[in-house]
Amino acid sequence: MRLLLRQAVEEIEPSDGTLEHLRRAVPARRARKRQAVVGMAAAALFVGTAVPALLHVSNASGPNADPSIAGNTSQTQGGSGQGKSTDGGERVSGGSSGTTKESDRTDSPTTPEPSKGAASGAATGGADPTAVSSVSAPACTPEQLGGATSVLGDPDSTGTIYGSFAVSNVSTALCAVSGPGTVGTATTGAADAAKVSVVNHVVGDAATGLPDPATEVTSLALEPGASYVVKFAWVPSETCPTTSEPTPDPTTSDDTTVGGTSTDSGGTSTQLVTEDGVAEGSVTISHTDQSGTAMASTTVANACAGTVYRTGMLAAEVA
Repeated sequence: MRLLLRQAVEEIEPSDGTLEHLRRAVPARRARKRQAVVGMAAAALFVGTAVPALLHVSNASGPNADPSIAGNTSQTQGGSGQGKSTDGGERVSGGSSGTTKESDRTDSPTTPEPSKGAASGAATGGADPTAVSSVSAPACTPEQLGGATSVLGDPDSTGTIYGSFAVSNVSTALCAVSGPGTVGTATTGAADAAKVSVVNHVVGDAATGLPDPATEVTSLALEPGASYVVKFAWVPSETCPTTSEPTPDPTTSDDTTVGGTSTDSGGTSTQLVTEDGVAEGSVTISHTDQSGTAMASTTVANACAGTVYRTGMLAAEVA
């Protein structure tokens, strides 16, 4: 019987690619098992901390109960504001909350696992599907985030200018950031707040020098001293207006200038102009972290109308 069975299958051979399929499938199955174990551990940690807190809330009653444990206030990451003038002649336009996208997670046996302690920040939802989860890291408090900085480059041949903001963990403990913060603008001089906007960077837009949105992360665990980055691009839509120098009326005094011309009869006055007759205007771009404490800004000169394209949160090592 054994001989008959061997003779029946001796001409059967495995199909092409079977060995390569096994080499890919086995590590992928192991990776899925590891992720399942990490997920169960995180769920157990959440239940272990939530149940005692729930029991404490249910047992607290009477006039001495602490009302602060009944609920937590929510904080908006951003929003849009209408343009308005401030006392210093500065008009502030709204920012963008910067909704980020989570890239598809795939199990790849060729992707090396990160070494322990090798990376300063561990990202989730980004391009690396094996990145360490930030679920176990406590949320960063306002006191832990600071050291906000800005970088602004030179305009290219089309007038587009790229820059970035960075926010650091200034504490001595690991903490997690779960939002990219807000980006806003303020205009001065001939710049028109109604013609300046902030939008999220997407594939195919005018800011081709910004990183692929797939590299953005929804949360990031920051080691002490590590930073996250938000990049932006200023893409002008119009040049600053040109203006001619009027002849002032020597009999006129105490003029009130609005938008470059005087509202008082008998004469006109102009806003600042450059030597070639172009009105001066600038746009200040600012970033505020999710907690609202760490803020940095930079000013784009000779800018009167255009769009600020911004990314979501990026790990500091992302180019």
